[in-house]
Amino acid sequence: MDELVQRGLSAKRESKYVDFKSSFNVASSADWCEIVKDIVAMCNSGGGVIVFGLDNKGNPTRFDPSPILEIDPAVITDKVSKYTGIQFAEFEILESTKVRTGVAILRVYPRKNPIVFNKPGTYEVGPGRQQTAFSLGTVYFRHGAKSEPGDSLDLRKLIEKRLEEMRSDILSGLQQVMNAPPGARVTVLSDQVFETEADDAFPIRIVEDPSAPQYRKIDTDSAFPYRQKELVKEVNKRLPEGVKINSYDVLSVRRVYDIDENTKFCHSPLYSSQQYSQALVDWLIERHATDKEFFTKARAEYSKLRG
Repeated sequence: MDELVQRGLSAKRESKYVDFKSSFNVASSADWCEIVKDIVAMCNSGGGVIVFGLDNKGNPTRFDPSPILEIDPAVITDKVSKYTGIQFAEFEILESTKVRTGVAILRVYPRKNPIVFNKPGTYEVGPGRQQTAFSLGTVYFRHGAKSEPGDSLDLRKLIEKRLEEMRSDILSGLQQVMNAPPGARVTVLSDQVFETEADDAFPIRIVEDPSAPQYRKIDTDSAFPYRQKELVKEVNKRLPEGVKINSYDVLSVRRVYDIDENTKFCHSPLYSSQQYSQALVDWLIERHATDKEFFTKARAEYSKLRG
């Protein structure tokens, strides 16, 4: 149980990182819109926790958290994707207790890039009446205990934080170079080393010198766990509801984007078919989230390549 979860259980009031929900109806569009708003705001503000089953003073409401604990995480991902186009998976659903009463906790983790709503979150509040939880093009942040549209200060802080992270990475790399012994040569290598016949692979020499830098030889079956059939299945598990691809879609993407030549995505064993990495699964999901016609366009382009 991390610090934010503990804070959420012990808090007496809501804050930037803690939000209470006295109840939640999994069949309610209104409840889902409000939760999506809070998830996005927390994600953009450094993360946080939403505790279901507590009133605004942090006291148990006797709400049964079972329906929330039984939600497939893919459902939450799809709900966020519906309004943002982002396959958000930086969260987990936890079960806990407070004063011997069960509660459900949604732990939200931060992302480096902010999430923007590309579709308004509206729901009915009565005959012919609608309420808008968030509008198209808005970026939400936590302002104290509320999830609200960001202002120039929020965006400035976000940019400054990202720049500071980039600066820290650069300085860390420079420090390693400055501390290198005389005569050392700076070489940029991947954090994974494996056997390959690729022409652009970086050569290394295996030595027995115990003072030489250590690189482990990875298990290619673990690094590239999917054949094409398993790749299709894994991608379909993460695509939005109602969207499915087949082996021809994957073949089209492979040919159009030279996937089999990308050593980050593909490993080609000498005596068996290609194997693909989790990085490729993530890339395919991200491309589809950015462009809903990604696979359709790949099929069309592949048809042109075949003449």
